[in-house]
Amino acid sequence: MTRPIVIAAGGTGGHFFPAEALAAELLRRGHRIVLMTDARSADYGSAVFADAERFVLQGAGLAGRGVVKAAKGATALLAGTARARKLLLRLKPQAVVGFGGYPSVPPLLAARTISSNQRPATILHEQNAVLGRANRLLSRGADTLALAFANTQRVPESADSVVVGNPVRPAVAALAGQGFVQPQGSVRLLVLGGSLGARVFSDIVPAAVAELPPMLRQRLSIVQQCRTEDLPRVRAAYEALHIPAELSPFFGDVAGLYSTAHLVIARAGASTVAELACAGRGSLLVPLPGAIDDHQSANARALAATGAAQVLPQAEFTTTNLAATLEDLLETPDALATAARAAAALAAPQAAATLADLVLSRAAARGFQE
Repeated sequence: MTRPIVIAAGGTGGHFFPAEALAAELLRRGHRIVLMTDARSADYGSAVFADAERFVLQGAGLAGRGVVKAAKGATALLAGTARARKLLLRLKPQAVVGFGGYPSVPPLLAARTISSNQRPATILHEQNAVLGRANRLLSRGADTLALAFANTQRVPESADSVVVGNPVRPAVAALAGQGFVQPQGSVRLLVLGGSLGARVFSDIVPAAVAELPPMLRQRLSIVQQCRTEDLPRVRAAYEALHIPAELSPFFGDVAGLYSTAHLVIARAGASTVAELACAGRGSLLVPLPGAIDDHQSANARALAATGAAQVLPQAEFTTTNLAATLEDLLETPDALATAARAAAALAAPQAAATLADLVLSRAAARGFQE
């Protein structure tokens, strides 16, 4: 049986979606994939990993936890590492690819304990503009650290790092190069809050839209992600303003929404900023406060530095400030198109293929056949 490639990913979609994109590329090339993950990944219902071998390992995060919970988390990670080692010895993979977060720790630690002549290549991928804590722990022992951003913070000087971009879902990657169509009448506003951030958008966006001059307000149509409990009040707010609005807790065809949007309001998670670049859409980004190492602010600044986005920290994300920002964008000729072009210049639609090439080359360097 051919040596598989182990993908270690789980936790949030920001870690899991790039792993899924890499897996899809490797499967397309005929490689065998094994997923090592945590229980949360079951929530994603991934079609890519549907037929792959899947192993759920013990583990827990340690950051921001009390002494007792941290001790329990460390015990779980050790148990997960022991099981991962047994699995790796049986599977004999050619490479182990980790995508950050605690689910990637046991397989990567376990890979280090295997004798050098059988040890798989180890590659880490960092999606954010700040190297995450798990990847910081693992980077010194990994063969290669693959980065989404050229100026990623907290990368050890000794790390062998390569910029590959952040893999996105194929449907989103396919949007790259399609261009931006300047709105002729209606301006389509897409609001993506994510599971952790939709409430503040439900509070602020309808109220800010209500403060726009009537002539600008009449040009808007809105697609907005809302928590289920917020849907009635947000729908009522837009109905009172006579604004066409499509509201849902979840949108399956995100690529389709990007393709028809003129402006996006969103958090600044790694997958979101990579998707905005591939879609070539300007944005107003509100980094999630309290994120470890404030990585969403760093992600947002990377887009803002090129003019692809404007950043409103949540403390400044008020009805008045958002209304003023929207008014300025809607009244400035070519502002939306300029931001869209800046975003498109950052696109890395081939990131999954580039990362796959890197993984296979590192495996080949260890004497394993591609």
